[in-house]
Amino acid sequence: MDDSGNGLRADTLVATVRGVLPSLTPAAQTVARLILESPATVARSTITELSAASGTSEATIVRTARLLGFAGYPQLRLALAAAAAQPDRLVPGDLAPDDPLSEVIMKVARAESEAINDTVAQLTSERLGLVVDAIVGARRVDAYGVGASGLVAEDVAQKLLRIGLSSHAFQDAHLALTSAVLLKAGDVAIGISTSGETPDVIEPLTRAGEAGATTVAITNNPRSSIAELAEHVLISAGRETEFRPGALASRISQLLVVDCVFVGVAQRTFDSSQEALASTRRAVKEFTRRTSPARRQP
Repeated sequence: MDDSGNGLRADTLVATVRGVLPSLTPAAQTVARLILESPATVARSTITELSAASGTSEATIVRTARLLGFAGYPQLRLALAAAAAQPDRLVPGDLAPDDPLSEVIMKVARAESEAINDTVAQLTSERLGLVVDAIVGARRVDAYGVGASGLVAEDVAQKLLRIGLSSHAFQDAHLALTSAVLLKAGDVAIGISTSGETPDVIEPLTRAGEAGATTVAITNNPRSSIAELAEHVLISAGRETEFRPGALASRISQLLVVDCVFVGVAQRTFDSSQEALASTRRAVKEFTRRTSPARRQP
């Protein structure tokens, strides 16, 4: 939302529409896809013109605007017009089968950069602070994720482990459920899912909440199932396409959120975190020195 609570912020409008797209009705998805494909064109269109272009009714367009958090279509057009003042952010930039590698490099780099900027624009210090508070006081932290999001869950666990917190990552649903039901009040469970609809993440996060743990969701979709069940929701903004399933943009936006959480926790536990980091660095350094090829030579 913008500061007035009327609709989405212009600088994150397209990214947010992309995130909530799977949660919209089929008719609303038709309108939303036009926003994603050509937001500047939609900003210039009257409701009658957009109705004709989308093949949907004017009532559907009004409902879609309201689903996106606006009072009506005029307010949505104004937000799109504001976003159009940032033209670089309105070019879809999807990869095509015949794109030269020079174009691939530019489009991929641009997608990663936009993912970071869009995530920063939606990540508030208030929401982040609540998650940091929960982790600082936790006995144990579980992180659940599958596929590319599973790699992010592993990153959560290893970061927190390095500063002395008991943290575990689970990509297997059976193990995740086994751990989740053993959590207690004050523990923290973090579910990571780009779509917010991954059953292997939703179920253990649900069971963790039932066991009394504080639940956190990291997802692109603020209206997804995982967002609805979690106590705290942190929004990432990466985009996957036909040529980039599990794209770096999705992971890098999630990793940005994780890094912010980690730094916040490390700040709050500065003395113990510094001591733990020094100990873990020293242990790894000593192991590397003892097992280096040069040391093993007769």
